[in-house]
Amino acid sequence: MNWQADWGLRVRMFVTMFLLFALYIVFAGAIAAYMGSFVVFVVLFGGMSLAQYFFSDTLTLKSMGAKTVSADEYPQLHASIERLSQQADLPKPKVAVVDSRVPNAFATGRNQKNAAVCVTTGLMNTLDRDELDGVLAHELSHVKNRDMMVMTIASFLSTIAFMIVRWGAFFGGGHSRGGGREGGGGGIIVAILVSLVVWIISYLLIRALSRYREYAADRGAAAITGNPSALASALLKISGQMDNVPKEDLREEAEMNAFFIIPIKSGIIGRLFATHPSTERRVERLRDLEREIQTF
Repeated sequence: MNWQADWGLRVRMFVTMFLLFALYIVFAGAIAAYMGSFVVFVVLFGGMSLAQYFFSDTLTLKSMGAKTVSADEYPQLHASIERLSQQADLPKPKVAVVDSRVPNAFATGRNQKNAAVCVTTGLMNTLDRDELDGVLAHELSHVKNRDMMVMTIASFLSTIAFMIVRWGAFFGGGHSRGGGREGGGGGIIVAILVSLVVWIISYLLIRALSRYREYAADRGAAAITGNPSALASALLKISGQMDNVPKEDLREEAEMNAFFIIPIKSGIIGRLFATHPSTERRVERLRDLEREIQTF
């Protein structure tokens, strides 16, 4: 395997983590001021953060309705992941399957020793063996690059901030009914405004990092398999099949967009808010890698 460390990705992850840490401090201060007790906030939010960190793989799989499968149930899938993990010099991750017509895959977990690779039944029914190897190698590249932890932390902070923005006014209004709005009203407004800013910034950080990490994982998959054209073919097939998937199936999985190999297209906001670069650009870069390999 001709694996090279991606310093562009490492720098981006460091900057993202630094900015997220700063956001945590601002967020914690604002919400603690509203709650009136910094200790209570630290216990609640800190406990939730630790749970998210240590159980991110289990929580993500459950949220997607994924089932961890044995080698007896999916022997070829297990054999492919074991072989590719050895080629990538990684411990074999947990293997999970989602019964879904949406052809997609994702990796989750806090580190290389606590990772899971999940594919949908729709993906396995869509791709041939080489193409599936390319997708699995792409997900293993996320594991090797350790970018899943950053995405998990960023997604968790974004989710908490969004929940406060969405439900803060409701609970804040109820809190201030009994005796006027002094104290409670102003506090919840500040908490909502800070949460909104935190949500927007974390939202943008997730998307900026996610776009670059997809390129990095594509390059990693090419290094692991030595066959960039197989992944390029898989991306085109998956992208084409998305148009044939029922809308209700797409809506059910849209929240995991940042983690999928191909996003569920919403067609609303454009490049700034996209979690992935376009399939065409990814395929073009993979074909460039294929030509480079052929020249050696």
